Amino acid sequence: MSVRQSRERAQRAVNELSRDIQNLKQSVVVLNKDLRVLEEDLLFPANTRFQVFLSLNVGEFFRLEGVELRLDNETIASYLYSEEERMALAKGGMHRLHLGNVSAGEHNLSAFFIGQGPNGREYKRGSSLRFTKAQGPKYVELSIADSEARQQPEFTVREW
Repeated sequence: MSVRQSRERAQRAVNELSRDIQNLKQSVVVLNKDLRVLEEDLLFPANTRFQVFLSLNVGEFFRLEGVELRLDNETIASYLYSEEERMALAKGGMHRLHLGNVSAGEHNLSAFFIGQGPNGREYKRGSSLRFTKAQGPKYVELSIADSEARQQPEFTVREW
């Protein structure tokens, strides 16, 4: 066997090994996704699952800096937003602020928004929602939008 043939054989073996490694990486990515879905289903069963999302449609009247979320007077989430996160939200993104379990029955959700209003002044605002959790998942959206008519931001909380 010549040196040239040995090199070609070695190169083919390396190429085949590289393909096998790429296939293995793809399998690991798929398996990891499946495991995350399974973990979420086990930790947060559909009958008690409670999720809160935040959306943003503001420009000149409010610059979101942070939010605190309380369920039945207990803080369940607080978050400070970076400039990149604000930009993603402004482009139509949603932030899952909370994923947890809630028992069936009456609950009170409160959200406290902190940011800057017009002319750079500090702006703090709260919104609340009293809701009944039934069996099955519950989704809530916190929405912040500019109100041209009122010349200020509007904060709404709605159930899905």
